[in-house]
Amino acid sequence: MKKALLALPALALLAACDEPTASSGTSATPTAAEQACLRDVTATTNNPDVVLLGSEFSQAGTFVRVGVGPDRAPWQCIAYSDGTTDGIMSLTNEGTL
Repeated sequence: MKKALLALPALALLAACDEPTASSGTSATPTAAEQACLRDVTATTNNPDVVLLGSEFSQAGTFVRVGVGPDRAPWQCIAYSDGTTDGIMSLTNEGTL
């Protein structure tokens, strides 16, 4: 059941009405959604060494990939237009901090 609930935000992204757009993290200034995820991944991991790896925008929310630490361990986050985030999870070890 827990995995199903974690999958809901991802399903919402897939069900968005418009075509998602992706960025590779090469933008000089992160968008507000990307900044929200960088902020909240920093707080969740208690590690200020974070970099934007990429993001995919849709009306349902922006899926953001963040690299953490010197090895750039991949994390994910979903940011919403109201500045909130959800689904912060390590992509290396199923959400382990």
